[in-house]
Amino acid sequence: MQSRKSNGLSRRQVVRGAAMAAAATTAFPYVLRGAASDKPLKVGLIGCGGRGTGAAHNAIAADPAVRIVALADAYKDRLEGCRGELKKKGAEIEDKHCFVGFDAYKKLVELDLDYVILATPPHYRPEHFTAAIKAGRNVFTEKPVAVDPVGIRMMLEAGKMADEKKLSVTAGTQRRHQNSYIETIKRIHDGVIGKVRAAQCYWNGSQLWYKDRQENWSDMEWMHRDWVNWAWLSGDHIVEQHVHNLDVVNWVLKTHARKAVAMGGRARRVTGDQYDFFSADLSFPDPEAPDKENMDIHVHSMCRQVNACASSVSERVIGEKGVSNCAGWISSDGKLDIPGNEPYVQEHVDLIKAIRSGERINETQNVSESTMTAIMIRMSAYTGKEVTWDDAIESDLKLGPPDYKLEEEVIRRHIPVPGK
Repeated sequence: MQSRKSNGLSRRQVVRGAAMAAAATTAFPYVLRGAASDKPLKVGLIGCGGRGTGAAHNAIAADPAVRIVALADAYKDRLEGCRGELKKKGAEIEDKHCFVGFDAYKKLVELDLDYVILATPPHYRPEHFTAAIKAGRNVFTEKPVAVDPVGIRMMLEAGKMADEKKLSVTAGTQRRHQNSYIETIKRIHDGVIGKVRAAQCYWNGSQLWYKDRQENWSDMEWMHRDWVNWAWLSGDHIVEQHVHNLDVVNWVLKTHARKAVAMGGRARRVTGDQYDFFSADLSFPDPEAPDKENMDIHVHSMCRQVNACASSVSERVIGEKGVSNCAGWISSDGKLDIPGNEPYVQEHVDLIKAIRSGERINETQNVSESTMTAIMIRMSAYTGKEVTWDDAIESDLKLGPPDYKLEEEVIRRHIPVPGK
């Protein structure tokens, strides 16, 4: 049995498969802000599930010169499924450039590629990103970029290496490539609502997909095929999904939270070991406050994955002179007249422009800090403790596969209980 989520704002449903790639140039001509060129761009994909396949189609839609030439995945059936979808668009990928296994990424990054797409479960992102940068590859990395502080530190170090090697990196925090957000947040930074005093951000939606265990699956295979429900692979949904909204708040406030107090729980999730909901009070530093310890900017963060409940995927910032949703509406001006664009494609357009022009872009720090913000909230919710940024970022916490038997009652006993 499988259940699919109904939230219309995820990459899985925004991407309309191969049809989107065929229509993008005519349907979204405004996304092509980058310099055009006939020079082929060779792209390799690591992680061939639904998200990776969608990202490959986005890359094809971004520039007619893109060629997906190599694939890597832990499981052959996922790789072949992606390969088949790409073949429908004329992308014939040679057997010698199809790599299967948990070390498949090592072989792919050594190929002569213009950039690499990273779309495996987030647990593997720091290792894959580091390997790609060391090999001298430009990178499009899906969000989030880690599941624990150890992984975040790896990402930040590799991001510095990307600068040294003059490589470009873009990330799947697509709101930073969406016209409505770009223009609205520019106006907020220009002072249209005055000094920001508070904010809220939400990803309250339906249950994600899940997969019941098959008789022939080992523990590891089951968890990987059901990865969005296991904290060590996804980071829990506050990290895997709500990172988008937290990223918007960091963007508006030009910094990250300095501490978090959070709560959460599990009520209806079918598989895995994650929570169903989180709520957090985030304290952001106010550099202009006379009492910096007691005059923080407070942000309410809320996320939930439960069917048949109130839904909202949004952000809201409150300033001294007005309010904004960060995405095309400001209280003093109403709805803004901003041309639309397809941000999932624009992510790749912007990376390709940087590669072609030599005007580098590196989003590693932004996406790493937004991911770390979500990890800090999860750490607080799981423990019931206040968690500061400094303590979290320096933590030796590193998530890995469970060391217990994956039976329902045993899994339930290992779900975090705050205060214990």
